[in-house]
Amino acid sequence: MKITKAHINKLEDYLWEIPKSFKPQMRVPARVLASEPLLDAIMEDRSLAQLVNVASLPGIVGASLVMPDVHEGYGFPIGGVAATSYPEGAISPGGIGYDINCGVRLMVSDQKIHTIRDNLEELAKELYAQIPSGMGKGGQIRLSSKDMDTVLSKGAQWAVANGYGAEEDLAFMESKGRLPNADPSMVSDMAKKRGSNQLGTIGSGNHFVEVDYVEEIYDDDIAEAFGLYEGQVVVLIHTGSRGLGHQVATDYIRKMMSAMANYNIEVPDRELCCVPFNSSEGQDYFKAMCAAANFAWCNREVISWEVRTAWQNIFGPDIPLKLMYDVAHNIAKIETHKVNGQEAEVIVHRKGATRAFGPGFEELPLIYKDHGQPVIIPGSMGTCSYVLAGTAKSRELTFGSCCHGAGRRLSRTAAKKQVNAPVLKERLKDEGIFIEAGSFKGIAEEAPIAYKDVNMVVDTVRESGIAKRVAKLRPVAVVKG
Repeated sequence: MKITKAHINKLEDYLWEIPKSFKPQMRVPARVLASEPLLDAIMEDRSLAQLVNVASLPGIVGASLVMPDVHEGYGFPIGGVAATSYPEGAISPGGIGYDINCGVRLMVSDQKIHTIRDNLEELAKELYAQIPSGMGKGGQIRLSSKDMDTVLSKGAQWAVANGYGAEEDLAFMESKGRLPNADPSMVSDMAKKRGSNQLGTIGSGNHFVEVDYVEEIYDDDIAEAFGLYEGQVVVLIHTGSRGLGHQVATDYIRKMMSAMANYNIEVPDRELCCVPFNSSEGQDYFKAMCAAANFAWCNREVISWEVRTAWQNIFGPDIPLKLMYDVAHNIAKIETHKVNGQEAEVIVHRKGATRAFGPGFEELPLIYKDHGQPVIIPGSMGTCSYVLAGTAKSRELTFGSCCHGAGRRLSRTAAKKQVNAPVLKERLKDEGIFIEAGSFKGIAEEAPIAYKDVNMVVDTVRESGIAKRVAKLRPVAVVKG
């Protein structure tokens, strides 16, 4: 049945619900966090149909949810959140995605934009020279079998121990850059082979390294705690677990499709293949997913080392870059949330969604604890990005989750048909944004028109109360795959 506005109930100004009665397989309602114009746009693809399917997962609690940047994906919509009961509820690779622990980190400098504007084109070229990018592109690190297993076990700690990171960075990463449940033996040899030369690389697609400056501050107190101020130059990094994570997903999707019958599980879409979390297949996948997540944190830490190298080559050794925070937005975690008014452990799937816990969260660095978790929302290479802070309300509405970006509105194929990449690159240069990319194809696919209006997306999460605006960032130099 096609979903129409008549099937959707308005719960609050920015919260909509498709009731459980819409489809017999639904175990919980399906909820959409969006303004009405964004809801209308969301209805143009299969996102809501996928959201309804997610509501049929075994053990799902509360509601299946999507953020305002949602668009259709594999099984789950991208921008989807689902919590299942622990330990017997389902775990589904489609609820994490192929790029396990794709995430974003923000590094901050003590430079102001007016002091480095003349160096921006040179800086963009140096970043492109230092950071391998592009489909399948390898880096300078070649991991031995032993080193690979250590990376998968220790995450970003491996980078620090081997001179590719800074010890003080670890406190400013989600989960301190390491999930302890990782088991390298659950990662296939093929996955390890694909990742063996990919540490310190951003890959292709929507991944990037971007130099921005802080254009506007919205909350002085939180911005001060986060170390942000107007005019400050910062660096955004967006990438994940590369070919290793993709292979982990591929391996376990295949296994789960075969295993579902053993547990009498039927799903409305085979892309939602899943097994009980406490089954042998569920445990094997979770341990492999944690290992791939650790690889991604290590990858972003090595890229930070490359960014710092490029930065120092241009500005000298005495101009530091500090890590403000690193967040994952393709991951599953065991967390405690209120379910039917009672505290309960649940398996939270976040696919294209960022954790957004409020003040007091014990994992946060002490200087952030009174203000909530930093939430980093990239826009596109020609528009703005945002830094937000999570709130207590996010735990009530969205299992402590928020949007992860602007969200695509055009497919890559559609964007390529509509965008003249050389013209776009020159136009952005005229606007003071220097682009370095491996191909014009990549520029066209990631053109600003391919994305939703990030301002509308951020206004939605702000008005809904699940995050506070802290700062707006404006791009000035971008490296794409």
